[in-house]
Amino acid sequence: MKLANSIAPLLLATALSACAGVPKAGETLMESVQTYNEGVRWERFAAAASRLPAAERMAFIDESDARSKDFKLTDYEVVRVAAVSDKVAKVQVRLSWYRESEGTLRETHAVQTWKRSGKVWVLASQARLRGPEMPGVMEPVEPATVEMDPVVPQHSAL
Repeated sequence: MKLANSIAPLLLATALSACAGVPKAGETLMESVQTYNEGVRWERFAAAASRLPAAERMAFIDESDARSKDFKLTDYEVVRVAAVSDKVAKVQVRLSWYRESEGTLRETHAVQTWKRSGKVWVLASQARLRGPEMPGVMEPVEPATVEMDPVVPQHSAL
């Protein structure tokens, strides 16, 4: 009986921590954007991956973990948010990063395309807008843009 009593809190803590990366139903666009970008910044790749399509999550975690040996994201800032429709949004982010092997701080702007899947927002793609090429951010197939009409305030419940 003592063993069961000592294991119960451990199981509860494990279950709660496992749910931390699961998107909440009805999570706002900005909450999803923050969870993804903060996850990459602080190397919490499982949390960041929870905002990707399920089929891409494991590869993202593996690639991010391998890249983190030399690549460090030091900061990000949401520059603008544009609603394309009620189910698609474009988010421009400014990313500050460096490679430990070089030690030079760089700044890259990227456009993240977010899509609503049911009641959750999922990162569909991310491409460089300007600045140096950055590990983990695709080069745009066509010039990446952020159409700013209509503008969605950052505090929106999108």
